[in-house]
Amino acid sequence: MKVFFIHRLAKRKNGMIPSLFIQTETVVVPRSLGPSSQNLFMFRSNLILAAVWFVAIGFAWESFLLASDKVIGADGALDGHRHRVLVSTDIGGTDPDDFQSMVHLLLYADVLHIEGLISSPYGPGGKNNILEVIDAYAEDYEHLESHSDRYPSPDALRAICKQGAINTPGASGVDESTEGSQWIIKCAKQNDPRPLHVLVWGGIEDLAQALHDAPEILPKLRVYFIGGPNKKWSVDAYNYIEQNHPQLWMIEANATYRGWFTGGIQKGEWNNKQFVAKHIAGHGALGEFFVNAKDDIKMGDTPSVARLLRGASGDPSQPGWGGRFVPIWDGRKTIFDRLTTEADTAEFFGVAEFSLRKPEGFSDQNTAAMIFDGGMPISTGVIEGDVLRFRFSPRDAKVWTYVIKSDFAGLDGKSGKFDAVPPPTSRTSRRSTFHPNWWIDDPDPAAAEGVHPGAKSVSQWRVDFLSDFADRMDRCNSK
Repeated sequence: MKVFFIHRLAKRKNGMIPSLFIQTETVVVPRSLGPSSQNLFMFRSNLILAAVWFVAIGFAWESFLLASDKVIGADGALDGHRHRVLVSTDIGGTDPDDFQSMVHLLLYADVLHIEGLISSPYGPGGKNNILEVIDAYAEDYEHLESHSDRYPSPDALRAICKQGAINTPGASGVDESTEGSQWIIKCAKQNDPRPLHVLVWGGIEDLAQALHDAPEILPKLRVYFIGGPNKKWSVDAYNYIEQNHPQLWMIEANATYRGWFTGGIQKGEWNNKQFVAKHIAGHGALGEFFVNAKDDIKMGDTPSVARLLRGASGDPSQPGWGGRFVPIWDGRKTIFDRLTTEADTAEFFGVAEFSLRKPEGFSDQNTAAMIFDGGMPISTGVIEGDVLRFRFSPRDAKVWTYVIKSDFAGLDGKSGKFDAVPPPTSRTSRRSTFHPNWWIDDPDPAAAEGVHPGAKSVSQWRVDFLSDFADRMDRCNSK
């Protein structure tokens, strides 16, 4: 009889970091096997052992990589750190995902200090849409309060709902103050040593207006901007902040947020649709509201909240549920002084400006608009001295076409193209000196989910943040 050991690989989790351990078992080779059979048995077992250790090396490497995700300076709300939060949302506008993100936010209202809920939609939405979610919260409030007496009352939440900008301010990026922009200023000036986390889920106009009207509030703000499509719609307000308030502490998440619903473990109950069916549908009024908005997970704005639940709020380079970011670089704005061709490039998610020589005879009475790929938003031409300027933010890496529509015959129908491309490593590796506190999606391909930079830094925590969300949803049904 021969005795040897087989090593089995297992994996366990300890907090946010998986660790590796080997289970060893004794295996006895029966005497009934002849010498040749015993040798064959041993040979096959050694092959298995070699394979196990090969896999072990792979897991060890994974563990090494994930060990780098140990959070330095962690101060998540789920660990008892109560962060001040103000949300600006385009809820009720063109995308239903803000309703889902608002449901999620309110379920964590006992561990966050929510100071403002501002409506800043593109489209038909308004403050009333926030109030609709709070009405659902009110129906579940008795259940929620039985789990934590720190949930704010529905009336307390209604009192901090404010209406923000409805219309875009125009080329300058700022216009008149709104109830929302005034509330940002008021909250920022509170006598509280904690920073105010401004989570921008839609247009950034109210933040731009607040900084314009009260620039002294800047040191108190920490901004998480869900950019991408929102930046495309708010390019003038974004340009105002970027040019006039470069010291602002800002996370610009143009694609990282997509890791909430793209990538990661998507099998079984973790599938976007199946998770909603199992853990949200039938879970109180908030669950019903969530499902009625969309019957699968989108929640594209939620990473801004999740980052405060698990992560290091003051250091975007650290990992967490809301993603990991890198310092921004210079050269993200491209100015063309002519109509362009496909050979011309600009950074995608950057800003492209067309500063064209104003045609002779073109006056303030004339109008001109540049339409990209035949869709919205339309960039309205603005006269700046001898220049007619158009501004646009390309949200996708591709060739963009455009055409000018104008009542001035010399401009109408003029067209062109340009190629929106990822930035070169030679640029992204140099931290901006103009924006020392500005952070952006990690351009490293290893951090991407498909074409979405940085998204893997969110999707890698999918089971963790969805498990916690499911536990929160259960509160709506139990006491």
